[in-house]
Amino acid sequence: MSTAHPCPHPGPAVQDAAPSALSLLRMAAGGEVLAVPIDAVREILEVGRLTALPRTPTFVRGVMNLRGAVVPVIDLSARLGHGEAQVGRRSCIVVVEAAAHDGLDGDPSNELFGTDLVVGLLVDAVYEVFDTDSTQVEPVPALGTRVRPDYLGGMTRARGEVIGLLALDRVLAQADLASAIAGHTPH
Repeated sequence: MSTAHPCPHPGPAVQDAAPSALSLLRMAAGGEVLAVPIDAVREILEVGRLTALPRTPTFVRGVMNLRGAVVPVIDLSARLGHGEAQVGRRSCIVVVEAAAHDGLDGDPSNELFGTDLVVGLLVDAVYEVFDTDSTQVEPVPALGTRVRPDYLGGMTRARGEVIGLLALDRVLAQADLASAIAGHTPH
């Protein structure tokens, strides 16, 4: 006879609370339709003058001056492994704030990566803000996406399309970005 033990930490499949509303920004990068929580978006800008940084990987497009603050600009298409974006008429820079994620399993002794990161994401186009609820967000399949599964926080649907929800804390993990930049060998 076995005794059932209550689970102290219910898994993600257990949902006791009512579904919560999510507002998402739908955009395109590298041939993919993606979304980010609107709460993470500070502003959307036309692509302007960027100051290139020497000896950086192609996903680092440079830095921009945003009202006196230096903000790095990441080419989202290149960061996702889809090649460098070509700036076109609909291209934008989506300025986002990503929660601090050091990529080192939350090691609190790593003070260098303990603050949130404000970064501009160069994207091919921005479409709309749409609302969904948390019950409409599905897990990321292990196969079948052109975006690394660990870069996605879930999948949802809008306008008949399946849309990947970017996990900004992982796409913009400061330790991973710093490692990629430090390990870059220019040609």
